[in-house]
Amino acid sequence: MSFLSPDGKKPDDPATDIAAGARLIPRITIQAFCEHSQTAQLVESAIHDRRMSKVALTTHNGGIDGAIETYKTNPTPNLIIVESTLSPEQIPAALEKLAEVCDASTRVVLLGHVNDVQLYRELVRSGISEYIVLPATASQIVSAITELFASENAAPIGRTVGFVSAKGGAGGSTVAHNVTWAIATALRQDCLVLDMDLAFGTAGLNFNQDPPHGLADAVLANQKVDQTILERLMSKAASHINLLTAPVTLDRTFDFEEREFEQIIEMCQNTLPVVILDIPHAWNAWVRHTLATIDEVVIVAEPDLANLRNAKNLADTIKALRPTENPPSLVLNKVGLPRRPEIGSDEFASSVECELIGQLQFDAALFGTAANNGQMIAEVAANNKINEVYRAIGMQVTGRQVGHVATKSSGLMKLPSFLKKRA
Repeated sequence: MSFLSPDGKKPDDPATDIAAGARLIPRITIQAFCEHSQTAQLVESAIHDRRMSKVALTTHNGGIDGAIETYKTNPTPNLIIVESTLSPEQIPAALEKLAEVCDASTRVVLLGHVNDVQLYRELVRSGISEYIVLPATASQIVSAITELFASENAAPIGRTVGFVSAKGGAGGSTVAHNVTWAIATALRQDCLVLDMDLAFGTAGLNFNQDPPHGLADAVLANQKVDQTILERLMSKAASHINLLTAPVTLDRTFDFEEREFEQIIEMCQNTLPVVILDIPHAWNAWVRHTLATIDEVVIVAEPDLANLRNAKNLADTIKALRPTENPPSLVLNKVGLPRRPEIGSDEFASSVECELIGQLQFDAALFGTAANNGQMIAEVAANNKINEVYRAIGMQVTGRQVGHVATKSSGLMKLPSFLKKRA
């Protein structure tokens, strides 16, 4: 099942156009020593990048000299970021002194103000992990750290897309499941649906599945779950579609810590290239954290005032949680409900300040038949235009229409790991 193993996929397979997910930096400790307050602010702003959600970052004054004084009596972290305004001739000697007080496993990123080839060569001999020429951006710093702590030639990880309803009954689950079907059929891409509404989830009903195990077994097993066990807990719903369903039981409450789902989601990303999260209409620590760390967020709303208010609150909060990422997208569902006054789609999207990527017309007979039969809309009415909307949403969230391209940050020079102490 793992998409990371070689399978002879043809280069022209549509699946190759799927944008990969962002790899989160592992739990490491970073200490930065800056000479200017502006540089310290730049480094501190990097912590707001969702890739840094596990990182412990602190900033200090003093540059290389400050770092040397600190580590004479303190252990070194996983990564040190130092700023230097020294001349190119003085930097190597200063780094030699820093090497004497650091552990051999510690890596160093140097922030400098000189773009000089001779300096680069000397830094290579010194063993600096990365050199970033200022002025730079927080994204460049995060990208440099990501490359340092991702294993060499690491395979791409799956893209995570979360669907959340602005209001109960807005149809976020139905949209998530039908978009999954569209991605699987149009792109021939393996997808996984995580039904995160453990008490009332509908993924099993909508796909006409009743598996004995699902997401709850994976989460409640905690550290005991590995890749093999996770794959056994998944159920096959259709070609290219896999499920981790909700138990839909009320014999216990499902109260989770903020990072309870984090390990499961990461393992799913290592297994399948598209992971669709059916996120319940709730607000607690783990929902907030999940929305902050996944690749794409889609808000599903009906065109009325209560949905507008909630969608605006959600959008503003998600933007604040993900300041370096694209804002959430918007899907309007149940448009054209008979005898209901509605807010126009353009006005709704403008008020929420999100890109409208799909409008789904209300059709009671069609959606009711699909729900009662445990089928997707494409199975009930393959030629209905609604399927084109689902397909367009699927293309958008998988990066087919927005040009997500993984590129290395400019201004960076990748160098060997730091502190090979000279004999």
